[in-house]
Amino acid sequence: MVRETALEELCDENGFLRQRETWSRDVAEAFAATEGVTLTAAHWEVLALLHEFFEAFGDSPANRALVNYVKQRLGADKGNSLYLMGLFPGSPARVGSRIAGLPKPKNCL
Repeated sequence: MVRETALEELCDENGFLRQRETWSRDVAEAFAATEGVTLTAAHWEVLALLHEFFEAFGDSPANRALVNYVKQRLGADKGNSLYLMGLFPGSPARVGSRIAGLPKPKNCL
C-alpha cells in the first residue's frame, strides 16, 4: 500500500500523477481511498477503458467522451452517466482519470 505522504510526492498541484510510469494498482488503490472509493471489478473495467482511451487518443476523456466510449465498449447499461457516477462520484472523468494515473482531463475544473 502506498502511504499518503508518498502519494502526495508523486502528484502535481492538481493531485494527478506527474509521471504515468509511476502508476500501479497500489497507487490506484491509494488514490481511490482518498476519493472514498473502494475499487471493485466494475471499477477496474472502467479504469482499463480509461487507459485504452488514453492510448488511442493521447488524452484523458471528458465526461461525455468517457460515457460514449464506455457505451461503445460495454453497452448502454454501463455507458451512461448514472452508472459511471456510481463508480466515480462527482466527475467520473476526473476521478477515474486520477485513479487511473492519467492526466487531468483538459476541461475539468
